[in-house]
Amino acid sequence: MTRPIVVVGDALLDRDVVGQVDRICPDAPAPVFEESQAFDRPGGAALAAALLAEYGRPVRLVAAIGADPAGDRLRELLESAGVEVVALPYRGSTPEKIRLCAGPQVLMRMDRGSPGQPLDPDGGLDVAFADAGAIVVSDYGRGVAGLASVRAAVAASTVLRPVVWDPHPRGPAPVPGVRLVTPNESEVLATAGNSARGNLAGGNPHDAGTGGGRHRAPDAPDTGPDGSGSTGFGHRFSTLAVAANRARERWRVRAVTVTLGADGALLAHGGATPMVVPAPVRADADSCGAGDRFAGAAAAALADGSLLSEAVQSAVADAATFVAAGAARGYARRSTGAVPRSATEVSVEAALAMAAATRGAGGTVVATGGCFDLLHAGHVATLEAARALGDCLIVCLNSDHSVRSLKGPDRPLVSQDDRARLVAALGCVDVVAVFDELTPEPLLARLRPDVWVKGGDYFLDDPDDRPVLPEAELIRSWGGQSVVVPYLANHSTSGLIRSAQDRLTPPPAEPRREGEER
Repeated sequence: MTRPIVVVGDALLDRDVVGQVDRICPDAPAPVFEESQAFDRPGGAALAAALLAEYGRPVRLVAAIGADPAGDRLRELLESAGVEVVALPYRGSTPEKIRLCAGPQVLMRMDRGSPGQPLDPDGGLDVAFADAGAIVVSDYGRGVAGLASVRAAVAASTVLRPVVWDPHPRGPAPVPGVRLVTPNESEVLATAGNSARGNLAGGNPHDAGTGGGRHRAPDAPDTGPDGSGSTGFGHRFSTLAVAANRARERWRVRAVTVTLGADGALLAHGGATPMVVPAPVRADADSCGAGDRFAGAAAAALADGSLLSEAVQSAVADAATFVAAGAARGYARRSTGAVPRSATEVSVEAALAMAAATRGAGGTVVATGGCFDLLHAGHVATLEAARALGDCLIVCLNSDHSVRSLKGPDRPLVSQDDRARLVAALGCVDVVAVFDELTPEPLLARLRPDVWVKGGDYFLDDPDDRPVLPEAELIRSWGGQSVVVPYLANHSTSGLIRSAQDRLTPPPAEPRREGEER
């Protein structure tokens, strides 16, 4: 039987209100926001628990939840997610974070709920932690991580099971012996630069909200903890390695992983050389909940017996995919089943209808494109990765005329109708739209996807921040994002054609030797 992962920390209720702004209020210089849908979701430590439950494993949340309508809604969401709740005594109302969103853009966040006071339970938390396979401390600076009962139970667990601590600038220092602490870049630099304090250096401007600001890496710092003025990407890693090791020593924990947003993570566990894990999917997108996903994925991997380096690699990949798929907003839509699925269709009209329906439900529209001549495993891997990034996948398919113009008169080998039918038969594809131009840009301008996916050896931008991926600039023009997903090596249509030609070509005849009969 799989042992539960115990998440302990500050629980919130988050709500995304989705709508649009297309006019200004006549009696005040303010935009008019028209609501179309609203999605409730667990927030804070409750989101970390709900995301872990998506893995299909038992999860137990130890948190303080108010006796009010917001608390009732939060308990309902957690029950629906399959999370067991161990409620701590609490004085106060349940914190709520409400975000107004127009498409992928967050316009405003409104907070409700006065600061509450979590209390130590009678009898401690030994029973709640006894059968845990791993523990995640999800600190949102609201008091749970500082309770004596919580710290005692976590400290006792460090010798029995993996403990991952996701810290907060207003929270206490992790207990000694923790397996992994996961600050973001600004947090670890603040810690390393303030040796007089044992916590995460107060005064940090980040809020105790849903985690988007906390886990979005800032630009490379102007100075490092040693006071040097050197800047640049290489110096960024050396600065972070020094800061992470200082934090590790100060906290007396086994390892520190610095989350770097779209750049992945840096792992420091005592040696002079850190391990840097790049993100397999790069997306400049709303990262709300990414830190919760990272900490939970690392804890799950450690609970399953992974090495620390393996757990960090798994967490980076999981968090990057989570962000590209809409982050916490994507989770809210998945959990409510808001986006409809239907049989795959092949037409531009069907693609436009799917994009409109998905967007109207607050979903993320993903598109990718290509010739897909001689469909192979590399194509399938790219399409499956693309579908995981949102709520529908539209494939923009080059017509026969387009393929001939790009690749020559001998291509395609398979007609556009058959190629479209094969791609549409894949379970990860929602709609196929055929275009006749050399590039999919005219079709993309009509579809306006939130995410445009390419598979292969592409770069989104050159060193001067100019788009290299051909369609990237167009996608940016309406606030969308382009991402590159890993591809399978040695899988290409051209390679298949060459292999077939080599097999069909007869070997050259051996020259006749002198004296041999004809």
